[in-house]
Amino acid sequence: GKNVVHQLSVSLEDMYNGATRKLALQKNVICDKCEGRGGKKGAVECCPNCRGTGMQIRIHQIGPGMVQQIQSVCMECQGHGERISPKDRCKSCTGRKIVREKKILEVHIDKGMKDGQKITFHGEGDQEPGLEPGDIIIVLDQKDHSVFTRRDEDLLLSMDIQLVEALCGFQKPITTLDNRTIIITSHPGQVVKHGAIKCVLNEGMPIYRRPYEKGRLIIEFRVNFPESGFLSSDKLSLLEKLLPTRQEIEETEEMEQVDLVDFDPSQKRKHHYNGEVYEDDEHHPRGGVQCQTS
Repeated sequence: GKNVVHQLSVSLEDMYNGATRKLALQKNVICDKCEGRGGKKGAVECCPNCRGTGMQIRIHQIGPGMVQQIQSVCMECQGHGERISPKDRCKSCTGRKIVREKKILEVHIDKGMKDGQKITFHGEGDQEPGLEPGDIIIVLDQKDHSVFTRRDEDLLLSMDIQLVEALCGFQKPITTLDNRTIIITSHPGQVVKHGAIKCVLNEGMPIYRRPYEKGRLIIEFRVNFPESGFLSSDKLSLLEKLLPTRQEIEETEEMEQVDLVDFDPSQKRKHHYNGEVYEDDEHHPRGGVQCQTS
């Protein structure tokens, strides 16, 4: 019989801790009332319409001396090559030899299984007379997680810290996928830069079939800077004395000072020509060589 494929949505917690899920399916099974015959013993006869082939051949004339042979499924026996008189058909399966049945499967999700991994139940697929039953194949579909992103055996997360924490150290709690709380510590004097990536060993995903071994917990830090004007000028002077010295430049007459403004991508670019402002290229004064007129 044919294999049956089903997708099963699974949380990251289930893949971390392992879980058992029950899955209700409908599948074809051989009718036990007629033992897959479709009717009484001896009631099955060869279809006289197709002579047991299950196919009909029709000759269609498409022109003088030209014919076309068309092959189609026999409508009398629906392609089975045999038929059963209506009075002799099995009342349970109405001659189809199979019935639909509900099947409850227990799906065991092992620690460390991955998105797209397949779990196969051999011989549990659709049944058909004269054929080996197919398999039921469960494909795991990992749900997105609000905190962690999985990359193979590693877990990734982004952590926001304040500027004072980046410079002076911090402690941050993280709730793991098995509901433990671990404390991430950065000691005073250890500067954490914006975009820095650090990791905690053995706090990632369990490795499949080696559940006592784990990958890494990888953390990308995002440093939140304070808003403009958060310090008075005298406190800024004090802060400047505490921080590493900045580089000073010697200004010359050839240098020109410009101001920084906030970037607005929706704002049109403005061009200045001879003190006038132009907002598009259509009205820009053009340079270049002009023809001399007499």
